[in-house]
Amino acid sequence: MWDKSEKKFEQILEKNKHKIYRICKIYAVSPIEPQDLFQEVVFQIWKSYATFKGNSNISTWIYKIALNVCLRSKMKLEKNNNKMIRLESIQFLPVKNIPEEGEQEKYQYLRDCISTLNEGDKSIVVLYLEDLSYREIASITGLTENHIAVKMKRIRKRLFECITPKLN
Repeated sequence: MWDKSEKKFEQILEKNKHKIYRICKIYAVSPIEPQDLFQEVVFQIWKSYATFKGNSNISTWIYKIALNVCLRSKMKLEKNNNKMIRLESIQFLPVKNIPEEGEQEKYQYLRDCISTLNEGDKSIVVLYLEDLSYREIASITGLTENHIAVKMKRIRKRLFECITPKLN
């Protein structure tokens, strides 16, 4: 049940939500991040609401929290951007040759069987299905080419045992 302070908080938030959102839009990358940032600001305001002393206008206090949260978020984002590159320019285009329904079912069986493998074997199969040679897979995984060949033989056997009953 809401008490009077919670009801008052709702009213204050309703009155200031557009201001908060405008600040969030300035510091965030559209379209999704402003909403996330808005939620974080509202959360911080809620956490701090009980400590508001009334020394300033409530909207001034809200602006201060909103700016601090947004600036902290921006600094965190910039720090992370130094570690990674935004890949917004890459577009994923779905495959135009959609397999027939029966073929889709077989692909699903294969995916199901691959999902039962341990992470190491799964990564080897994924690389193999990407048409990489054993030498390339070995280079990526740090294993020897011989080890990859042996593992692939065992993996094929497990996948065959897994998928055969599903296909019959």
